[in-house]
Amino acid sequence: MEDQLHLAPLMHTWFSSSVTVTRLPPLLEQPQTPAWENKEMGHFSRSLTILRTPRVKAAAIATMIVAVALTTWFTSPRAIALHNVLHHLNFLPFMMAGMLFGWRGAVKALLFGLLIESPIIARHWTRWPMDAEDQLLELAIFGSAGIIAGLLADRERVQRLRVESTKRELENVYTELRENVEKMKKTERLSAAGQLAASLAHEIRNPLASISGAAGILKRGNASADNRQECLGILEKESQRLNKLLTNFLDFARPRLPRYQRVDPCALVESVTVLARHAAIRQQVAIIDDLPRQLPLVDCDAEQMKQVLLNIVLNAIQATQGGGRVVVKAFTEDAELCVEIRDEGCGMTPEELDRMFEPFFTTKESGTGLGLAVAANIVEQHGGLLSAENNPDRGMTFRLNLPLERAQKMAGVR
Repeated sequence: MEDQLHLAPLMHTWFSSSVTVTRLPPLLEQPQTPAWENKEMGHFSRSLTILRTPRVKAAAIATMIVAVALTTWFTSPRAIALHNVLHHLNFLPFMMAGMLFGWRGAVKALLFGLLIESPIIARHWTRWPMDAEDQLLELAIFGSAGIIAGLLADRERVQRLRVESTKRELENVYTELRENVEKMKKTERLSAAGQLAASLAHEIRNPLASISGAAGILKRGNASADNRQECLGILEKESQRLNKLLTNFLDFARPRLPRYQRVDPCALVESVTVLARHAAIRQQVAIIDDLPRQLPLVDCDAEQMKQVLLNIVLNAIQATQGGGRVVVKAFTEDAELCVEIRDEGCGMTPEELDRMFEPFFTTKESGTGLGLAVAANIVEQHGGLLSAENNPDRGMTFRLNLPLERAQKMAGVR
C-alpha cells in the first residue's frame, strides 16, 4: 500500500497535465473590484482563483480516490456494510472527473482507481471473492457512468463554444451594422441639407429676379406713374413672399419644442373653422363641423395644433371648387384623437401623394412647399402621424392621429 501512496502524487500530475479543459469566455464582463476592497478580500479572492485551477481539481479527484482506497484497505473485510458504502463512494470522483474534464478525464480517473485499488482486489480475491467481484463491478459501472457524463459534458462545452462564437460574430456584425447605419444617417443628413439648400436657392431666385427687374425700371427713372406704382407693388409683394419663405423654412429647420397643456379637441377644431370661415366664404366653400358633444382632453401644444389644422383646412378650401364642401370630423379611436379634413377637390396623383410632405414640394403656383412639411414635423414631435389619401369619389382626406396616452407621458417627461 505504501507503493500506492507514492503513486498518488505521480498520478495527480499525469491526470491534471494530460487533460485539456476548454475555457469559455464569460457571457458578461465581471465587475471591476471596488477601490475600497481590503487586502484580506483580495487574498481570499486569489485563493479561490487558485482552488478553481485544473490542477487543484485533478488533485482533489485523485485524493478522493486514494482516500477511498486507504479506507477500504484498513477496514475489516468482515464489515460488509461499510465495504459496500466505500465501493459506492467511487461514484463521486468518477462523475466529477467526467463533468470537469470530459470523457478522457473519466477514463484516466477509472484507470487510476483500478491501479490504486488493485492490491485490495488481489488481497480479497482468494478469501472474499464476492467482495472483490462486487468492487470490480462497481468500478466498471461507476467508471462507465463517469465516461457517459464526460461525453455529455464535452458536447455541452462544444455547444457553448459554438454559442459564444456565434455571439461574438453577431456582436461584430451588430457593431459593423451600427457603424454603417450611422454613416448612412450622416450621408442622408448631408444629402437632405444639400437638397434643402438647392430648393431654397431655387425658390429665392424667382422673387429676387422680380425685385431686380422692378428696381431696374425705377432706377432708369423713365417709367410712368402707373409703371412706378406697379413696380412698387412688385417690390412689396416679392419681399413679403421672401419673408414668408424664410419664416417657413426656419420653422421647418428649427421647430420649437411643444408647450404641453390640456386642450379640449372640440374647442380647438371649432376655433380653426372659425378662422378659416372668411377664406371659405370668399371661395364659396361651405365648412361643416362633424364633432361629437364631448371628447377626452388631450395634452398638446394648442397653438401648434391650431397651426397644423388651419394649414390643412385652408389647403382644402383652396382645392375645393365653388359650391363644394370641406368637412372637419373629430373622434377617438384606439386611445388616439383622430381629426379628418375632407375636401371635394381634384385630388392628387400617386407620385404627388408620395412627395406631399417633402420640403419645397407644392402643386400651387404661389406656394412655398413648406406648409405641410412643417405640419408633419409638428405632429411627429407630438408623437402622432399626419397622412393623406384620395377619396373614392373626388377630393382628398387628411387624417391627424394624436395618441392620448403617449402625449400625456411625453408631457410628464418634459
